[in-house]
This record gives sequence, C-alpha cells and structure tokens, in this order.
Amino acid sequence: MAPWLLWLLLVTGAGGSGDVPPVPRAVPEPRAVPEPRAVPGSPRAVPGSPRAVSDAELRELSEQLLAADSNRAGPGQLELNLKGSGSDTAASRLFSYVSPELLARPTFSRLLALLDNYEPRTGRDETETAEEQREQQEFLDAALDTPVLALLERFVLSKGLYPSAEAFRADLHSMWFGLYSRSSGKALDSSGFEHVFHGEVKKGEVSGCHNWVQLQALERAGRLQYLGYTWDGPWTDFPDVLSLQFRWDGYSKPRGSLLVGSSPEFDLALFTLCFLARPDRQCHISLGGEAATIQTYTWEKQRLVASAYPLTP
Repeated sequence: MAPWLLWLLLVTGAGGSGDVPPVPRAVPEPRAVPEPRAVPGSPRAVPGSPRAVSDAELRELSEQLLAADSNRAGPGQLELNLKGSGSDTAASRLFSYVSPELLARPTFSRLLALLDNYEPRTGRDETETAEEQREQQEFLDAALDTPVLALLERFVLSKGLYPSAEAFRADLHSMWFGLYSRSSGKALDSSGFEHVFHGEVKKGEVSGCHNWVQLQALERAGRLQYLGYTWDGPWTDFPDVLSLQFRWDGYSKPRGSLLVGSSPEFDLALFTLCFLARPDRQCHISLGGEAATIQTYTWEKQRLVASAYPLTP
C-alpha cells in the first residue's frame, strides 16, 4: 500500500484507532560529502585512491614515459664494462665511457650539483643551506620542464590524484626531499632523494644508491670499486636494468639494482608513478615491450619515499 494512502486511512480512522498521527515531514535528500581539500605543502595533500590506476594504465604510461625520454643515453654516449660476479674485477671499471655532452644536459647537471650535499652515514643530521634548497628546486624545475614529467603531471591530474598542478609539484618536492630519521629519531638524516639517488651508509653497508649517474660520478672520483653484476636485463639499448655488487669508500653493497642509461627525469617520473599508484607494493610496468617491476616503500606509512628501485631475479 502506498504510504500516502496508509496515512489517509489513519487520519480518517479507517483501519486504526482513530488517533491522528502527526503529518509526516519530507525526508531531505542526503547531502553530498565534499571532496577533501588539499593543504598546500602537506605530505597528505593527495585525495585520490591509488587503486584508481589500473595495471594496464601503468604499462601504457611507462611506455609513454620511455618514448618521451629524449635525454636518455643514445648510441655511443654510454659504454659499460660488465663482468659477472666473482670474476676478476680488481682493475675493472663499470663505466668505460660516459659522454660529457650527456652529463651536461640540464637535468643531469642539476642532479650532479645535488650529489655533494649529503652526509651518507646515517645518524648525522642533514643540514640544508639556502643554496642546497635552491639546488633542489632547480633540479625539480628542470625535470618538470621535460616532456617526461609533463606527461606524468597530466596523467595524475586526469586521474584526480591531485586538485592542481601546484599541489602535485608541492607534493613531489615533499615526497622526495622531506627529511626523516633512519637512526631511531637521533637525527634527521635521510630523505627519499638521498636514499635512492645518492645512497647512504648504515650499519657498515651501503643502503639505497639506485642511480647510475651517482655510480659513475663515484667511480670517476675513485671512490667506487665495481665487483661484477648478477643480472643484466633483456634490453639491448638504454635504459637497461642491472643488478650489481660494489664498494663505496670501502663499504659494501652486496647487491643493488638500478636503471642504467635513463635520464634523471625518467627515474624520477617512473618511481613517482609507482610510489603513488602502488605504494609498498610491486608496480608492474613495461619498457620497450619487456615487462619490468618497480618496488617502492613509504616511510612509516607517510607520503615520503623510503626507497624505490627495479626488482631483479
């Protein structure tokens, strides 16, 4: 029976006690819950859900980022001297040749300018001077001025992960350069950028250091001893994925993996994409038609990068 007919019967006494109930009031429509507002500079300013990005979109976008990476090493610009783990590498260098023209490109030169700003040993505060903060921004500005980061920015905005380009750019700086402690609170001694692009020394071993530009700089300075590789990917041009062993200032890295021959903006974009879409999980991508996997970690469940690197067998 329709609600209005039941009420009429009650009012007229039909089928009831004759008591007249109060006139029912219309139930208001439920109010829409507003979207959470982004707080400028906040590490939790992203309102979107990472599950909004499908595996197919990750594979497609990673191929698009690769195609847009015009700054990656081209023919004759980078030569590697790979030797298997356990072989005689005492006098061997990993990088036989790196083009000076490649390293002079804006994102490369600005990355190199950042690499002398860090104290690699954990437990010691990272002090950021005004000049170092300017170098951070100059690196991000140069990266954001490339087709690679422009592509990523358009994608995250189209998926509703950020309300504006300004919010994305503020969070990009925060997630990579926000300081935290790897020494149980004793010091603000680390950041995502330092760990991934520069590397650290913790408990007598190298931690992080997943960037080939840093490795070649250390080797050129006589501070890196290459000890051979344990896995080389199927790619015949750059970027390649490599798992290797080395010592940095005498500290051992028993096994580390990285992209080789990619531009700094490509590493930044790919790791950021996976950090946003698959935090603390495996991120399945495609590079040149070959499957690859990126692993990212967040720092204590905050929107700060703890680590990011390609997985290898």
